[in-house]
Amino acid sequence: MTLRGLTTVSFFADDLDAARAWYTRVFELEPYFVREGAYLEWRVGDYQHEFGLLNSRYAPHPHTGTPSGAIVYWAVDDVEAAYQRLIALGATEHDKPTERGPGFVTASVLDPFGNVLGVMRNQHYDDVLKAR
Repeated sequence: MTLRGLTTVSFFADDLDAARAWYTRVFELEPYFVREGAYLEWRVGDYQHEFGLLNSRYAPHPHTGTPSGAIVYWAVDDVEAAYQRLIALGATEHDKPTERGPGFVTASVLDPFGNVLGVMRNQHYDDVLKAR
């Protein structure tokens, strides 16, 4: 088995309409795929990574109100600015911008729907872009 990279990252939301409005503002584009009341999907960023929002009623486990699972980090040019923008859009602090080493800065927020959303400046990502 060869892992070839991430395909779709999916978050859950109890209020899919509110989640659609919020993430449309975050991504500054409408979802390209919509299953009304059930699922939304955007293609985002340099490699058109897929971000999905699934109605919480389809979650594999009951929603506990506590964030859990992996943190997915999206590459950004300015972590502090991205973090502040997400806070201004209604997210709450999860982990303030922190330098993790030369060329690596991370931050994360809780979206209004209880998911952890991460942003990162990642030197490896920048190197891959330059090599393209």
